[in-house]
Amino acid sequence: MADVKQIAIGCDHAGFPYKARIVAMLQHRGIEVQDFGTHSEESVDYPDFVHPVAEAVESGSAALGIVMCGSGNGVAITANKHQGIRAALCWTPELAELARQHNDANVLALPVRFITEETAMEIAEAFLSAEFEGGRHERRVGKIACSG
Repeated sequence: MADVKQIAIGCDHAGFPYKARIVAMLQHRGIEVQDFGTHSEESVDYPDFVHPVAEAVESGSAALGIVMCGSGNGVAITANKHQGIRAALCWTPELAELARQHNDANVLALPVRFITEETAMEIAEAFLSAEFEGGRHERRVGKIACSG
């Protein structure tokens, strides 16, 4: 597993049922978790929980982030509004691994209504285990940012 010390996590009400198990897995691996909520299945607005995750990753207080909602799209779109974030919506472990290796993704977005809890765990583990390969991918990642 990559040397990750801190992870920021956030979700809406749809993601809440998966969050506790992912947090437990991270803590079991000795990773400090910044949990930005939500803390129940009561309906909430996902941006309220995703922006703090993105800010933690941008500031460096967390190495990576994990965000979850029903489709994964809302949380990914929200996180990607932040200039320093490369959030990847992943529904297989292979996509998560490639997102880290080729795109230097720093936030994982999970579509909890379309994957099982077991698959979510496998995806999170693949995301955390992979590392950016650099090389030809570094040039491409450098072209992602908009500076205007």
